[in-house]
Amino acid sequence: MLINFFRCPKRVISDYPLGAVVSPADGTVVVIEEIMENDFFQENRLQVSIFMTILNAHVNWVPCDGKIIHSSHQKGRFWAAYLPKSSSENERTNIIIERDNGEQILVRQIAGAMARRIVTYVKNEQECNINQQLGFIKFGSRVDLFLPVNTKIEVKLGARVKGNQTIIAQL
Repeated sequence: MLINFFRCPKRVISDYPLGAVVSPADGTVVVIEEIMENDFFQENRLQVSIFMTILNAHVNWVPCDGKIIHSSHQKGRFWAAYLPKSSSENERTNIIIERDNGEQILVRQIAGAMARRIVTYVKNEQECNINQQLGFIKFGSRVDLFLPVNTKIEVKLGARVKGNQTIIAQL
């Protein structure tokens, strides 16, 4: 079972539309809602959260083309990742990607009850693109996306998504 967590499938998506936001993780969409994002943007954002079970690959991918303008790590608790409070209280990394047109999205890697280590491969000021690995959450958990409110969401609550394969939204 341990090997299941550390597998890293090779996935490439081609022919994705301009402005696509691709799923950063394998799992199930557990949140789609408009919220006030106070940590970085201080404005309403659409939150899309993907919960990873023990059966999912736990590698994460860059969800859109752009440049990393912020990357930080925050210590925290280890609540079960499907709980709403895990997004704000659990150990996490925050990565802001700015697209060429100035749009910014926040990707949050969240450790859960079993996860004790988040690895982030991207660095500040680095150009990034879809098909690139973002990082890894050892023993999995959850990835949240915080998108502009005018984003067109392409998935439904409860949808099973594949990292670097499923289009989550259209900016």
